[in-house]
Amino acid sequence: MKAPVIATATAVALLAVAAGLFAGPRPPSLDDAPTGDAALAARVRDAAGDPAGFRALSVVSVENGTVRYAGLGDGAVTPDTPFEIGSVTKTLTGMLLADLEQDGVLSARDTLGTLLPGTEGPAASITAEELTSHRAGLPRLPPMNLASLLLRQTRGADPYAGITTADIARGLSQTGELDGRGEFAYSNYGVSALGLALATRAGTPYPRLVSDRILTPLGMNDTVFTLDGAGPPPGATAGGTPAGRATAPWTASGIAPAGAGAWSTAADLGRLLTALLAGTAPGQAATTARFDAGPNERVGYGWLTRDSSIVWHNGGTGGFSSWVGFDRATGRGVAVLGNTTRSVDPIGLRLLGADPPAATRAPAEWATTAVTVFLLLSGASLFTTAVRRRSDRLHLTEAALIAAGCLALVHRTGDWLIIPSWLWAVALGLSAAGAVVAALTWRGRPTLRDATKATTRWVSLAVSAVLAIALAAMVLS
Repeated sequence: MKAPVIATATAVALLAVAAGLFAGPRPPSLDDAPTGDAALAARVRDAAGDPAGFRALSVVSVENGTVRYAGLGDGAVTPDTPFEIGSVTKTLTGMLLADLEQDGVLSARDTLGTLLPGTEGPAASITAEELTSHRAGLPRLPPMNLASLLLRQTRGADPYAGITTADIARGLSQTGELDGRGEFAYSNYGVSALGLALATRAGTPYPRLVSDRILTPLGMNDTVFTLDGAGPPPGATAGGTPAGRATAPWTASGIAPAGAGAWSTAADLGRLLTALLAGTAPGQAATTARFDAGPNERVGYGWLTRDSSIVWHNGGTGGFSSWVGFDRATGRGVAVLGNTTRSVDPIGLRLLGADPPAATRAPAEWATTAVTVFLLLSGASLFTTAVRRRSDRLHLTEAALIAAGCLALVHRTGDWLIIPSWLWAVALGLSAAGAVVAALTWRGRPTLRDATKATTRWVSLAVSAVLAIALAAMVLS
């Protein structure tokens, strides 16, 4: 390349890197503006460790009848700010089962065939007790289009959108073999089916039933369900990913008993913990450990028990993370609510004086890291294509489309807690330099260097264009 081309490309690359550093992905992080009880806030900050990936935390601590609150990361978050609680709702469903059983409305050993008339096939023999303890042999998710689920998750949309109670009931009757029945295997599907069965037996929709029997008696008036596309409750905080992307709430009514559409506050969860520690909560028997659920874990009706004394459950949606637990031995309880998907489990356990399990990354998390690296390399590929003397105009056009799509997608979905976000700016700078080289050398390049591959090359370009448009639509939607 000639010196003027190199100089121009270098200057543009530096400007693009500077712009990328300014406009690149920005993972959230807790700021230094705690609210509420100062001592509790300090303990929460210590328990949180690295603040990257958290945006706001709302915490309640209950001990010896004293209830304290603290908020970190957002001065607008108060004990009355609603957060999505996700699978913490499963404990309310378990308590509902225990409460109905105590009142003689049903037995935990009643089957779906009895509780949910019309259920056919192997699922008809599943008991309520098996559903609440994740031992029914049902899969983790109800029947659904997995490709659609993954696409929605990538877009930050509700992965369960449109799943109704009718879908749950219909899927149960279509269930084949109950693989692993009797062994603990966490299932959103199973608890969704349980909530539907309880509501059917009681003749009351699940949200109203759990409100009438559990929430209202505890004074948990700010714990609500927003379902089937309804917006968040007034004053709710917005959720997002640890990489900083906003996400949509989950509202599928069919999944409500397992955690879709459920919102609560630190104040309400403090009321729940106070009653559980006092042994006065409706459905208190749900907290009794009954079945093995893995090493050092047992499960009751929804509630898990760790190391014989810590009773707990966590929750996670597309933009929120939650943890609620109490220690029978010390009489202390804690609830932690976060408005990103970074887990708050370690915070809750540390606040109760327990050591969280060693941090490990799931295969899906490593896959996200690998995809981030791949997309960054693809985004920078325009530069390597442009500096190759044999690259023709179709090569350059295809590389430009791929670079634009990959850089846009990875900006929104990349694993920026592991991968330094400044690498996006570097990739942008390289891509910009490649664009300059391509533009300045365009006239000297043939449209297609190898005429024998014309059809293949034009098809490849068309496919790249379609993919770039699809990625742009995914990012902008």
